[in-house]
Amino acid sequence: MNYGIQISSSGLLTALYRQDVQANNLANMDSVGFKVDIPALMQRPAARQEDNLPFMPSDAMLEKLGAGVLAAPTKVDLAQGGTRITNRDLDLMIEGDGFFQLQGGPRDTGRNALLTRDGRFARGVEGRLIHVNSGAPVLNRVQRPINLPPGELKIAADGRISVNGMEIDSIGIFNARDQNSITKRGGSVLQAPAAQTSRMNRGQGLVKQGQLEESGVDEMKTLLRVQDASRDVDANMGIVQAQDRMLDRAINTFGRMA
Repeated sequence: MNYGIQISSSGLLTALYRQDVQANNLANMDSVGFKVDIPALMQRPAARQEDNLPFMPSDAMLEKLGAGVLAAPTKVDLAQGGTRITNRDLDLMIEGDGFFQLQGGPRDTGRNALLTRDGRFARGVEGRLIHVNSGAPVLNRVQRPINLPPGELKIAADGRISVNGMEIDSIGIFNARDQNSITKRGGSVLQAPAAQTSRMNRGQGLVKQGQLEESGVDEMKTLLRVQDASRDVDANMGIVQAQDRMLDRAINTFGRMA
């Protein structure tokens, strides 16, 4: 492949990736507890460096140009979103750092800890406290499911749960020591490696009953980022087309001369 087209196409593909990520952020501007995805890029090394083939013949000048860019793993912005007042007993918000932890399925056993800032909860079967969006049980401070008997529910700022004035349990607020290990699971659920589960810190955030955390998306900034990525798509596409025309002229002109 023409080296210039290869470099331009890498810019085109990563611009499309950035556009998709920012468009998804924009689509979740009203999603409760949504955390913004941050597209990341990394420089692609020359082919013989990437494939560890130092003996392969190459051109030193072309290698100085690099080999374009690649998409790096998407990062997650864990900054707190705004506040939405609902006055619903089982709508909870964490003010400050920390996450609610959810019980994972069989494929998560020993692998992943499921976390969320989406505090839309409900009473499930037999009074179990569940996360509405995923249906997963919510865990207490010792990482066990919480059962709620019927009655008037009050949840204190430190997570203590009282029904009809009697304390019955305490909702867990957890925080992974390595914030960079937290990734998206989907449906407002995050995940951290199981190794983090046994080393969870107690979150310092306060629980606010009758409130929800809004999406962390800034609509105007995200829209501008979508437009910026779109312009980069057009620019790189133009460069690919220009180099394709140059290649066509070179083949047709010099081919006839030969």
